[in-house]
Amino acid sequence: MSNKSGSEGCIFCTAAEPAGEPESPSLVLARGRLSYVVLNLYPYNNGHLMVVPNRHIASLAATSDAELDEIMRFVRDGEIALGEAYHPQGINVGINLGQSAGAGIADHLHVHLVPRWTGDTNFMSVIGETRVLPEDLDETARRLRPILARLRRS
Repeated sequence: MSNKSGSEGCIFCTAAEPAGEPESPSLVLARGRLSYVVLNLYPYNNGHLMVVPNRHIASLAATSDAELDEIMRFVRDGEIALGEAYHPQGINVGINLGQSAGAGIADHLHVHLVPRWTGDTNFMSVIGETRVLPEDLDETARRLRPILARLRRS
């Protein structure tokens, strides 16, 4: 799973390596041949996950057909897993291409999946510079990992 064109110090390149996951081994939820699913270390809502290619690439245009296929399959699996585990009323699926578009890590493509509920507390980080998350990341991983594993087998 080497990220041959990877960037040293890139948290997504580090997480792409099986032994080098960011902050905690519990953040990576599922691995494919060309991409993986990881929890966002600073989530907007419980269950906020990302799908990331192993290769250090910055855009969809740079993906191979195989990478794009696997990434989108993981996005679909993420939607199903979030639906089963959290029963959200909606899910924001987003890609910020480039720093001006809001990408916190602009050099490494990643797709966000953020579960949403009517009246959720997402505004807190904008107004109060505070995040309200009743569930810690280990619990989120415990809930999502078996669902993603089952979906990968089917």
